[in-house]
Amino acid sequence: MTDLYQEIAALQVKGELAALCTITYSRGSTPRHAGTKMLVYRHGRISGTIGGGEMESRIIAEAQAAIDAGKPRKLEYSLSDPAKGDPGICGGQLEVFVEPILPKATVVVIGAGHVGKAVVFLAHWLGYRVVLSDDRAEFCNPEAVPLADEYLPGDMQSIPEQITIHSQTYLVLTTRSPELDIAGLPSLFATPAAYVGVIGSKRRWEQTRQSLLEAGLDENQLQRVVSPMGVDLNAETPEEIALSILAEITLLRNRVSES
Repeated sequence: MTDLYQEIAALQVKGELAALCTITYSRGSTPRHAGTKMLVYRHGRISGTIGGGEMESRIIAEAQAAIDAGKPRKLEYSLSDPAKGDPGICGGQLEVFVEPILPKATVVVIGAGHVGKAVVFLAHWLGYRVVLSDDRAEFCNPEAVPLADEYLPGDMQSIPEQITIHSQTYLVLTTRSPELDIAGLPSLFATPAAYVGVIGSKRRWEQTRQSLLEAGLDENQLQRVVSPMGVDLNAETPEEIALSILAEITLLRNRVSES
Protein backbone atom coordinates (compact mmCIF):
# COMPACT_ATOMS: atom_id res chain seq x y z
CA MET A 1 0.00 0.00 0.00
CA THR A 2 2.83 2.39 0.86
CA ASP A 3 4.42 1.74 -2.53
CA LEU A 4 1.13 2.62 -4.22
CA TYR A 5 0.94 5.99 -2.51
CA GLN A 6 4.57 6.64 -3.38
CA GLU A 7 3.70 5.97 -7.01
CA ILE A 8 0.83 8.45 -6.81
CA ALA A 9 3.15 11.10 -5.39
CA ALA A 10 5.69 10.41 -8.15
CA LEU A 11 3.18 10.63 -10.99
CA GLN A 12 1.98 13.98 -9.64
CA VAL A 13 5.53 15.29 -9.89
CA LYS A 14 5.94 13.90 -13.41
CA GLY A 15 2.56 15.25 -14.57
CA GLU A 16 1.24 11.80 -15.51
CA LEU A 17 -2.37 10.61 -15.31
CA ALA A 18 -3.76 7.58 -13.52
CA ALA A 19 -6.77 6.37 -11.58
CA LEU A 20 -6.93 4.78 -8.15
CA CYS A 21 -9.42 1.89 -8.01
CA THR A 22 -10.57 0.86 -4.53
CA ILE A 23 -12.93 -1.95 -3.57
CA THR A 24 -15.29 -0.17 -1.19
CA TYR A 25 -17.70 -3.04 -0.56
CA SER A 26 -17.61 -6.79 -0.97
CA ARG A 27 -20.01 -9.55 -0.02
CA GLY A 28 -19.76 -13.26 -0.39
CA SER A 29 -17.06 -14.93 -2.42
CA THR A 30 -14.95 -12.34 -4.29
CA PRO A 31 -11.33 -12.41 -5.52
CA ARG A 32 -10.32 -9.54 -3.19
CA HIS A 33 -12.02 -7.69 -0.35
CA ALA A 34 -12.88 -4.14 0.72
CA GLY A 35 -9.88 -1.84 0.92
CA THR A 36 -7.94 -3.50 -1.89
CA LYS A 37 -6.49 -0.94 -4.30
CA MET A 38 -5.10 -0.88 -7.82
CA LEU A 39 -3.51 1.99 -9.72
CA VAL A 40 -4.30 2.21 -13.44
CA TYR A 41 -2.21 4.40 -15.71
CA ARG A 42 -3.64 6.17 -18.71
CA HIS A 43 -2.41 3.63 -21.26
CA GLY A 44 -3.53 0.61 -19.24
CA ARG A 45 -0.45 -0.25 -17.18
CA ILE A 46 -1.40 -1.27 -13.65
CA SER A 47 0.19 -1.41 -10.23
CA GLY A 48 -1.39 -3.80 -7.77
CA THR A 49 -4.41 -5.98 -8.47
CA ILE A 50 -8.01 -6.26 -7.40
CA GLY A 51 -8.44 -9.86 -8.48
CA GLY A 52 -7.45 -10.33 -12.09
CA GLY A 53 -9.59 -11.92 -14.77
CA GLU A 54 -12.51 -10.38 -16.64
CA MET A 55 -13.57 -8.16 -13.74
CA GLU A 56 -10.14 -6.51 -13.51
CA SER A 57 -10.05 -6.07 -17.29
CA ARG A 58 -13.37 -4.23 -17.17
CA ILE A 59 -12.24 -2.04 -14.29
CA ILE A 60 -9.07 -1.09 -16.14
CA ALA A 61 -11.17 0.05 -19.12
CA GLU A 62 -13.47 2.01 -16.79
CA ALA A 63 -10.47 3.61 -15.12
CA GLN A 64 -9.07 4.75 -18.46
CA ALA A 65 -12.45 6.25 -19.34
CA ALA A 66 -12.55 8.02 -15.96
CA ILE A 67 -9.10 9.49 -16.60
CA ASP A 68 -10.20 10.85 -19.97
CA ALA A 69 -13.41 12.28 -18.48
CA GLY A 70 -11.64 13.62 -15.41
CA LYS A 71 -14.47 12.44 -13.16
CA PRO A 72 -14.77 9.62 -10.58
CA ARG A 73 -17.22 6.76 -10.96
CA LYS A 74 -18.65 3.94 -8.85
CA LEU A 75 -18.81 0.44 -10.33
CA GLU A 76 -20.97 -2.43 -9.13
CA TYR A 77 -20.41 -6.07 -10.06
CA SER A 78 -22.20 -9.33 -9.40
CA LEU A 79 -20.02 -12.39 -9.86
CA SER A 80 -22.63 -15.06 -10.46
CA ASP A 81 -23.66 -15.69 -14.04
CA PRO A 82 -21.34 -14.94 -17.01
CA ALA A 83 -24.24 -15.84 -19.32
CA LYS A 84 -25.95 -12.69 -18.05
CA GLY A 85 -22.83 -10.60 -18.51
CA ASP A 86 -21.31 -10.99 -15.06
CA PRO A 87 -17.48 -10.89 -15.01
CA GLY A 88 -17.12 -14.04 -12.91
CA ILE A 89 -18.73 -17.01 -11.19
CA CYS A 90 -17.47 -16.64 -7.60
CA GLY A 91 -20.95 -15.83 -6.37
CA GLY A 92 -20.25 -12.57 -4.54
CA GLN A 93 -20.88 -8.89 -5.14
CA LEU A 94 -18.60 -5.90 -4.88
CA GLU A 95 -18.37 -2.17 -5.49
CA VAL A 96 -15.33 -0.31 -6.79
CA PHE A 97 -14.68 3.43 -6.56
CA VAL A 98 -12.55 4.79 -9.40
CA GLU A 99 -10.83 8.09 -8.64
CA PRO A 100 -8.87 9.87 -11.40
CA ILE A 101 -5.49 11.16 -10.22
CA LEU A 102 -5.09 14.21 -12.41
CA PRO A 103 -1.91 16.29 -12.53
CA LYS A 104 -1.82 19.96 -11.73
CA ALA A 105 -3.27 22.09 -14.52
CA THR A 106 -0.41 23.17 -16.78
CA VAL A 107 -0.05 26.22 -18.99
CA VAL A 108 2.49 25.74 -21.78
CA VAL A 109 3.62 29.12 -23.07
CA ILE A 110 5.16 28.88 -26.53
CA GLY A 111 6.99 32.09 -27.33
CA ALA A 112 9.02 34.06 -24.79
CA GLY A 113 8.32 37.58 -26.00
CA HIS A 114 6.69 40.33 -23.96
CA VAL A 115 3.27 38.67 -23.81
CA GLY A 116 4.76 35.23 -23.17
CA LYS A 117 6.71 36.55 -20.20
CA ALA A 118 3.58 38.16 -18.76
CA VAL A 119 1.60 34.93 -19.20
CA VAL A 120 4.32 32.96 -17.38
CA PHE A 121 4.25 35.41 -14.46
CA LEU A 122 0.45 35.48 -14.13
CA ALA A 123 -0.04 31.74 -14.63
CA HIS A 124 2.54 31.07 -11.88
CA TRP A 125 0.78 33.55 -9.58
CA LEU A 126 -2.55 31.80 -10.23
CA GLY A 127 -1.09 28.45 -9.21
CA TYR A 128 -0.68 26.73 -12.57
CA ARG A 129 2.29 24.58 -13.40
CA VAL A 130 4.07 26.61 -16.10
CA VAL A 131 6.20 25.36 -18.98
CA LEU A 132 7.97 27.82 -21.29
CA SER A 133 9.18 26.98 -24.79
CA ASP A 134 10.94 29.07 -27.41
CA ASP A 135 13.12 28.16 -30.37
CA ARG A 136 15.66 30.72 -29.14
CA ALA A 137 17.54 29.26 -26.18
CA GLU A 138 18.69 32.67 -24.99
CA PHE A 139 15.04 33.62 -24.38
CA CYS A 140 14.06 30.34 -22.75
CA ASN A 141 15.81 30.08 -19.40
CA PRO A 142 15.27 31.17 -15.78
CA GLU A 143 17.46 34.24 -16.16
CA ALA A 144 15.50 35.59 -19.13
CA VAL A 145 12.05 34.55 -17.86
CA PRO A 146 11.79 33.64 -14.17
CA LEU A 147 9.04 31.58 -12.50
CA ALA A 148 8.44 28.83 -15.08
CA ASP A 149 8.58 25.30 -13.67
CA GLU A 150 10.19 23.88 -16.80
CA TYR A 151 12.01 25.29 -19.83
CA LEU A 152 11.95 23.68 -23.28
CA PRO A 153 14.29 25.50 -25.68
CA GLY A 154 13.74 24.19 -29.19
CA ASP A 155 11.19 23.89 -31.97
CA MET A 156 7.47 23.74 -31.22
CA GLN A 157 7.23 20.41 -33.04
CA SER A 158 9.32 18.71 -30.35
CA ILE A 159 7.19 19.78 -27.38
CA PRO A 160 4.91 16.67 -27.32
CA GLU A 161 8.03 14.50 -27.21
CA GLN A 162 9.44 16.34 -24.19
CA ILE A 163 6.43 16.65 -21.87
CA THR A 164 3.18 14.82 -21.25
CA ILE A 165 0.31 16.85 -22.71
CA HIS A 166 -2.99 15.81 -21.16
CA SER A 167 -6.56 16.96 -20.58
CA GLN A 168 -5.33 19.46 -17.99
CA THR A 169 -2.86 21.13 -20.37
CA TYR A 170 -3.48 24.57 -21.88
CA LEU A 171 -1.31 25.55 -24.86
CA VAL A 172 -0.74 29.29 -25.30
CA LEU A 173 1.04 30.27 -28.52
CA THR A 174 2.53 33.74 -28.13
CA THR A 175 4.90 33.31 -31.06
CA ARG A 176 6.50 36.07 -33.09
CA SER A 177 5.39 34.89 -36.55
CA PRO A 178 2.71 32.82 -38.33
CA GLU A 179 5.45 30.69 -39.91
CA LEU A 180 6.29 29.25 -36.49
CA ASP A 181 2.62 28.41 -35.91
CA ILE A 182 2.26 26.76 -39.32
CA ALA A 183 5.28 24.55 -38.65
CA GLY A 184 4.42 23.68 -35.07
CA LEU A 185 0.64 23.39 -34.78
CA PRO A 186 0.22 20.00 -36.53
CA SER A 187 2.20 18.23 -33.79
CA LEU A 188 0.09 19.91 -31.11
CA PHE A 189 -3.18 18.82 -32.73
CA ALA A 190 -2.17 15.22 -32.10
CA THR A 191 -2.37 15.82 -28.33
CA PRO A 192 -5.41 15.85 -26.00
CA ALA A 193 -4.71 19.40 -24.80
CA ALA A 194 -7.73 21.17 -23.32
CA TYR A 195 -6.95 24.46 -25.06
CA VAL A 196 -4.95 25.61 -28.06
CA GLY A 197 -4.79 29.40 -28.25
CA VAL A 198 -2.93 31.43 -30.86
CA ILE A 199 -2.07 35.09 -30.42
CA GLY A 200 -2.79 37.64 -33.12
CA SER A 201 -5.56 39.22 -35.13
CA LYS A 202 -8.37 37.46 -36.95
CA ARG A 203 -6.56 38.21 -40.21
CA ARG A 204 -3.33 36.60 -39.01
CA TRP A 205 -5.16 33.44 -37.95
CA GLU A 206 -7.11 33.26 -41.21
CA GLN A 207 -3.88 33.37 -43.19
CA THR A 208 -2.35 30.72 -40.91
CA ARG A 209 -5.48 28.60 -41.21
CA GLN A 210 -5.42 28.69 -45.02
CA SER A 211 -1.78 27.66 -45.08
CA LEU A 212 -2.51 24.72 -42.77
CA LEU A 213 -5.46 23.62 -44.92
CA GLU A 214 -3.25 23.75 -48.00
CA ALA A 215 -0.72 21.60 -46.12
CA GLY A 216 -3.40 18.93 -45.70
CA LEU A 217 -4.72 19.52 -42.21
CA ASP A 218 -8.35 18.72 -41.48
CA GLU A 219 -10.88 21.46 -40.73
CA ASN A 220 -11.92 19.65 -37.53
CA GLN A 221 -8.36 19.97 -36.23
CA LEU A 222 -8.28 23.69 -36.96
CA GLN A 223 -11.55 24.23 -35.12
CA ARG A 224 -9.69 23.43 -31.89
CA VAL A 225 -7.80 26.72 -32.17
CA VAL A 226 -8.92 29.78 -30.25
CA SER A 227 -7.70 32.87 -32.09
CA PRO A 228 -7.67 35.68 -31.25
CA MET A 229 -7.39 34.21 -27.76
CA GLY A 230 -8.43 35.79 -24.50
CA VAL A 231 -11.51 37.42 -23.04
CA ASP A 232 -12.26 40.72 -24.74
CA LEU A 233 -10.94 43.32 -22.29
CA ASN A 234 -9.78 45.83 -24.90
CA ALA A 235 -6.34 44.83 -23.65
CA GLU A 236 -3.27 46.69 -24.90
CA THR A 237 -0.27 46.04 -22.66
CA PRO A 238 1.39 42.60 -22.38
CA GLU A 239 0.10 42.32 -18.82
CA GLU A 240 -3.47 43.12 -19.87
CA ILE A 241 -3.28 40.61 -22.72
CA ALA A 242 -1.95 37.97 -20.31
CA LEU A 243 -4.87 38.71 -17.98
CA SER A 244 -7.35 38.22 -20.83
CA ILE A 245 -5.74 34.89 -21.82
CA LEU A 246 -5.67 33.48 -18.28
CA ALA A 247 -9.23 34.67 -17.70
CA GLU A 248 -10.35 32.66 -20.73
CA ILE A 249 -8.49 29.55 -19.56
CA THR A 250 -9.90 29.86 -16.04
CA LEU A 251 -13.40 30.28 -17.45
CA LEU A 252 -12.95 27.14 -19.54
CA ARG A 253 -11.66 25.14 -16.56
CA ASN A 254 -14.57 26.19 -14.37
CA ARG A 255 -17.14 25.34 -17.03
CA VAL A 256 -15.64 21.87 -17.49
CA SER A 257 -15.66 21.20 -13.75
CA GLU A 258 -19.37 22.09 -13.59
CA SER A 259 -20.36 19.77 -16.47
